[in-house]
Amino acid sequence: MKVLTYMLNHLDRIGMRTAEHLVIATTALLLALVVAIPVGIFLTRKERLAQPVLGLANVIMTIPSLALLAFMLPILGIGNKPAIGALFLYALMPIMRNTYIGIKRVSPALIEAARGMGMTDFQLLYSIELPIAFSFILAGVRTTFVILIGWTTLAAFIGGGGLGQLIWSGLNTANYNLIYSGAIPSAVLALLADFALGHLENWLTPRGLKEKTT
Repeated sequence: MKVLTYMLNHLDRIGMRTAEHLVIATTALLLALVVAIPVGIFLTRKERLAQPVLGLANVIMTIPSLALLAFMLPILGIGNKPAIGALFLYALMPIMRNTYIGIKRVSPALIEAARGMGMTDFQLLYSIELPIAFSFILAGVRTTFVILIGWTTLAAFIGGGGLGQLIWSGLNTANYNLIYSGAIPSAVLALLADFALGHLENWLTPRGLKEKTT
């Protein structure tokens, strides 16, 4: 196949763009984890704020991706920074929501029993709530990362790196080999991320929770 031959002849360029792609998506994900998980935990303690905050995060997800990237340009300039900023905002909702829902799913009876044993709020969170909610949180991370890998291709439209650069260059020159050289690795990355995180989720889920959900 011409596409495969082209890709094999340009492995260095494709590899460099793939590495950039992963850096952009992973950076946005890590930033979202640092913010979304603590906020999700906080919302379980402040119920009156839960709906407004989750609603705002949901509104952000409804903004078209290119429009959100454009909004980032005056703030962060051109390149990878606005792309990471936009992807970070997109990643907040699913991780925050899954953290909130995962902790809220913990049995009230279990929480009462833990409090009866004298556990502090921190001990309750660290020893009971987060371990039980962890698989649910990781499911949100898994979905988010797959989405981010796909959306990172749009970074090229605002001067960012990644596999989108190959797709954009191919579109400008009507070079289908170049387009596929960006599109195929991007799709493979998304599939690999979903596969790897799916196995990680299964491995880290306690056996008792697996039996409960089957």
